Amino acid sequence: MILGLKAYCQPRAFYNEIPVKGYIIDMIAILDFGLGNLRSILNGFIHLGHDAVITPDKNIILDADALVIPGVGAFKDCMDRLAGLDLVKIIREAISCGKPVLGICLGLQLLFSESEEFGLHKGIGVFEGKVRAFTGPLKIPHMGWNILRITRQIPLLEGIKDGEYFYFVHSFYADANDEGIIAGKTGYGIEFPSVVQKDNLMATQFHPEKSSLAGLRILDNFARMTSN
Repeated sequence: MILGLKAYCQPRAFYNEIPVKGYIIDMIAILDFGLGNLRSILNGFIHLGHDAVITPDKNIILDADALVIPGVGAFKDCMDRLAGLDLVKIIREAISCGKPVLGICLGLQLLFSESEEFGLHKGIGVFEGKVRAFTGPLKIPHMGWNILRITRQIPLLEGIKDGEYFYFVHSFYADANDEGIIAGKTGYGIEFPSVVQKDNLMATQFHPEKSSLAGLRILDNFARMTSN
């Protein structure tokens, strides 16, 4: 349980476990709130043989076995869209129900308390900390391939080598209050959290769907958690 979240967990009604070639495929909901590289994420899961759906539907999200929170663009715009669709509460409920939840890029930042991007704006707040701008003589945004330094072994990173390269596109980073949630760091002027995890909630600052075979391994590791 994260930050004392409480929720009613709905029984599965929309999707049953679907046997395919002797395996049990679990449904992954990719949250559609109008921002994010959704099709690439969906194609990644499908390529790996996992069942996924892009949806803004609250009932489908709660009924799914796992949830992916993508996101590109400005922090406030994303939070406004989530609030307008009444999805902030749904995300918190999915987390408190124990579903595996994966944030990607801005989806990681949204999980924190607040962001200083274009003012000060409240986030979903399941992780404590502030999203800050990169400073100093750096090319912004931080775009391209960079190294992941693994600081803690977690199931999401199974089979990933320390020093593996992943693809980043961002101008802000999460400054976590709790060092214990950090599972990986990346350097760009400073070292920032590039993988965070607590209980069933995890997130990457990089884009696994754009990160070649290593990124596919991340998506596969996440999808396999739905059967645990």
